Amino acid sequence: MPEAHRPQFRNIHVTQLAKYRLPLAGIVSILHRISGVLMFLLLPFILYLLDNSLTSEDTFAYLKGYIQFPLVKLIILVLSWAYLHHFCAGVRHVAMDMHVGLDKDTARKSAAGIFMVSIPLAALVALKLFGAF
Repeated sequence: MPEAHRPQFRNIHVTQLAKYRLPLAGIVSILHRISGVLMFLLLPFILYLLDNSLTSEDTFAYLKGYIQFPLVKLIILVLSWAYLHHFCAGVRHVAMDMHVGLDKDTARKSAAGIFMVSIPLAALVALKLFGAF
């Protein structure tokens, strides 16, 4: 008796990533990891700048002068977004660890909520950083 044809589900290959449509919760999860790695890798540099800025008023004024460059503002904006996104997604993960919002619909809504909170907050940081107010 021949076996009926059963579909086989396998992991996707790297070449298929461009065609794969990741759910919103998956995008939030990946961005949570990226933001965490970004903050972790830049932490020594940020601590070095903090240490130097606290040594004297002259050093603080010197480092403060660098904030006028657009590239530095962009780096500060990326770090601000990373912190805000990581914090919001972390709150979501803590709620999920307490078995809150694990069903598919609630997980999708909470993932959308992460973007509805972290992106406007990052936009406010950008407006402040680039001199809108």
